Amino acid sequence: MNEFLQAHFVASSELMQINLEMSAPVTISTISGISKRLVPIFGGEVYGDNYAGTVIGGGADWQEIHPDGSIEINARYVLNLNGGLVEVSSRGLRTGSAEILEQLNRGEQVDPRSYYFRTAIRFATTTAELIHLNKILAISTGERLANVVKLTVYEVI
Repeated sequence: MNEFLQAHFVASSELMQINLEMSAPVTISTISGISKRLVPIFGGEVYGDNYAGTVIGGGADWQEIHPDGSIEINARYVLNLNGGLVEVSSRGLRTGSAEILEQLNRGEQVDPRSYYFRTAIRFATTTAELIHLNKILAISTGERLANVVKLTVYEVI
């Protein structure tokens, strides 16, 4: 990796952990081999050194599933964080071997190191104590459990 990338994009610090409680996926359509589905988010929790709160129900992850099983993620939801509301917009990718993806689809617990699950996150808030979140791009690593998505969120420094 070149020095510029190492100096500017590799450094990060853990910002928070978000655990999203997910409902069963709703398949919307399949066109040209790409399935579109909606996965409702009905709650969850947030914690970290500087943050604590909940995920407000009503968000959703709009997904596109490709023929190879890879999933493009487009999630939007709201956090009640330290007493202020924060909108989250998250776009990402979950992919892996066919065997691992089938295990995840069956709701089995799979070592998160055996598949790729990353998202880029933007925050939006008007809460004075949290306004700094509007000016960062966060990256998450994810883990899919049967009914929960665990995101470890990092601020890219």
